[in-house]
Amino acid sequence: MTNPWLQWWTDPVSLLHQATFPRLLLASCLGALIGAERQWRQRAAGLRTNTLVCLGAAAFVDLGSTVSPGSTQVVAYVVSGVGFLGAGAIMKDGANIRGLNTAATLWCSAAVGACIGAGEMLDAAFVTILLIAINMLLRPLSRYIDRRSLAAFQLHTLYRLRLTCSAEHQADTENQLTRAIAGRSLVLRQLRAEPVEGTGGSTILAILESRTEDTSVLKAFLEELRTYPWVESVDCIEAEAEADA
Repeated sequence: MTNPWLQWWTDPVSLLHQATFPRLLLASCLGALIGAERQWRQRAAGLRTNTLVCLGAAAFVDLGSTVSPGSTQVVAYVVSGVGFLGAGAIMKDGANIRGLNTAATLWCSAAVGACIGAGEMLDAAFVTILLIAINMLLRPLSRYIDRRSLAAFQLHTLYRLRLTCSAEHQADTENQLTRAIAGRSLVLRQLRAEPVEGTGGSTILAILESRTEDTSVLKAFLEELRTYPWVESVDCIEAEAEADA
């Protein structure tokens, strides 16, 4: 007679001989190891996120290999699913893009979990070591390369632009600003807008780069901005010059 308390158990292998549980435990540990490095650097996807991604990838791949041995469809679904999760970590900050490395780390964390779910423990450990090494050791190398490459180019002049306008015309002002920059020998390095409390206005802050020493280009640009009826004030000061590749 079948024990009614064990009717829920569908796997013929006993708990002590299950490969799933040590795999999921290892996935949680390696995911936490990857996430600890991200958490230390105060990234959006830190300890818990990487641990959950690694654990979830391992669980799905382990389930897929149990239900349909030899099939790679579950792995493909894991890769595409984590791609959507990584896209949420990518943010646009003015003219800059942030979170690309965080998204790539989440993707690799899912690869670690997929390796563990498929039973490739050594591969998972090797990927974990490489991932942490890349995030920690290549960071100073990339900064060194940036400094060396930037130093090889001619210095350009940076300007900090501050423009105030009404909040309802903020989008129009930003569009006209970018068009005016595109039509001249100027480069937009950064752009952001901040509301002015209690006035219903907005302040647009931009960092411009001039690739020429001719200040008449900048003066003509500022005069054009002042002709816009919704622009209340325009201020521009020279910032510290730096090289750009």
